[in-house]
Amino acid sequence: MTRRRTARLRRTLLAGTTAVAVTAVTAGIVAAAQDPAKAAKGPELSLVAAATSVTLTSWKEEPGVYLDLGTYLIAEGTPLELKVTRKSYKDPVAVTQTVYEGGKAKAKKLPAGTVKDFSGLPGFSEITLTDKAGKKVLSRSESFCPNNASGRVRPDAPSTSKYPESCPTNPFTLGSVWGVEKGWAANTYAGSYTEPVQLPAGTYTAKVGVAKKYRALFGIADKPATVKVTVVERSDEDEGITGAAPRSAKAGEHAGHAGHGAGHRAPAAHAGHGPGHAPTPAEAAAPVTSGAGPSYNVGHGPLKAAPPALPWALKKKQNSARSPQAGDTGGQTDGSRQAPALQPPAKRPTGTPSVPDVPKPDLRSLPAYGITISDGDEDIPGKDYLAFSANVWNAGPAQLVVDGFRSPGKAKMDAYQYFYDAKGKQVGYTPTGTMEWDPRPGHVHWHFTDFASYRLLKADKKEAVRSGKEAFCLANTDAIDYTVKNANWHPYNTDLATACGEENSISVREVLDVGSGDTYTQDLPGQSFDITDVPNGTYYIQVLANPAKRLKETNLGNNSALRKIVLGGEPGKRTVTVPAHDLVNAN
Repeated sequence: MTRRRTARLRRTLLAGTTAVAVTAVTAGIVAAAQDPAKAAKGPELSLVAAATSVTLTSWKEEPGVYLDLGTYLIAEGTPLELKVTRKSYKDPVAVTQTVYEGGKAKAKKLPAGTVKDFSGLPGFSEITLTDKAGKKVLSRSESFCPNNASGRVRPDAPSTSKYPESCPTNPFTLGSVWGVEKGWAANTYAGSYTEPVQLPAGTYTAKVGVAKKYRALFGIADKPATVKVTVVERSDEDEGITGAAPRSAKAGEHAGHAGHGAGHRAPAAHAGHGPGHAPTPAEAAAPVTSGAGPSYNVGHGPLKAAPPALPWALKKKQNSARSPQAGDTGGQTDGSRQAPALQPPAKRPTGTPSVPDVPKPDLRSLPAYGITISDGDEDIPGKDYLAFSANVWNAGPAQLVVDGFRSPGKAKMDAYQYFYDAKGKQVGYTPTGTMEWDPRPGHVHWHFTDFASYRLLKADKKEAVRSGKEAFCLANTDAIDYTVKNANWHPYNTDLATACGEENSISVREVLDVGSGDTYTQDLPGQSFDITDVPNGTYYIQVLANPAKRLKETNLGNNSALRKIVLGGEPGKRTVTVPAHDLVNAN
């Protein structure tokens, strides 16, 4: 059971904003400041340090210090809520803030260029470090993901945050919601989006403030937080450690050391798809200490240690967060709340199959990315493979719910799609193929057959090669668009441990929630194209959802996505060039 997204995939960002965009941001901020009376009421935001001093560790084997300084942005009065969207991949990313007039929510468009992508507010935090003598040794700025929720700051605050648990990193994300709940604090540490700094052992003073443009935009006081920083140098030898993995387990001591990954990409339970094993301490994420932890969005791939600086407080409350809350009705969610996780029934359905007139899922494919030439996991002389990552997501307005039932002694399960009315009551079902057990390393779970298919198309769009992979375990690895109707901001089955069953399972339920997608990374067995005998030239990678049209959807006309590539090189040394997809320049 493995799912991973490599660091190079997780860190892929869109092109930076131009000087014109920066000018637009400044002009918009000035205009807002000149007429504050017309501005709707937003949250009362403040930057604080949780402690007056912190100790950070620099490891001799991998020198560098990660600046998790324990500074937090607090929201009072109303939440800080931002909706980040793009109309298409031809359009830049835009952001609106939810503000309140007379107690009613209103969308306030923020200046163009405020954000570049979906990873957070760029250049939000400004950090300065001075040594004992008062000499400046470091000055840097970092992005801020408001979804780094770290906990409440007062006892009467909401018990759980309604906002998602991280900022998306899929290069083809379409919409995201960021927020700091009222009475909550979000860690400003940039985590996996930042780099370590080189600091000798010693004592320093850190000043952390909010950049001027964000102070003006959100009404944050110019009051930097001051933190005493002690850097200690340690070694594996000091710890009696003989390998690097145990050192990674100390991620909480030098947040960020853990590296990238974490199973099928998501909150706490998202350490999943390995070959049938739970994460070792070395593979686990940072301890519950600083708001650091695994990220949503990791994808199917071999397990690695989790990245730092993502929310843990919500994960501690995960079970309670899945319970219905005031205002929920059965099976419904407005994105800020979720209905109880659906569980597979013990027996296959009875009665006459039917496809009722109720909301259904809408499966859509993202263009392929993470495209590279591979040896196909085996160094076979003379063989060339084209590897890629692929994602199919659910635009809603209903969940995709598929159950598999196994007859005693049978190798495959019979699969059924379920349908629900507005109250969450099951009102129909229909047979929809089978599920099969995949024992290969990198899988080791139950796959629903015919969920998607991958084809390499020639320049004239005729098929050249088809990938052997057409069976999938469904899990909500990526937040693709949390602004669509009925998007679930807190999906349950985010890794194979929660979604895909065991070899001896008699039934399995696989769910793809509204707003989320399921990524299979380029290093999975059976997914790549054998291009050994494919001539050089222009091709398209096609990701096709629901190829046999067995699943019932609201729209079957938007299931295909194409990504243009150019093959070159010589046998055994093939090359691939991946042009930008409109404004998305991610290979």
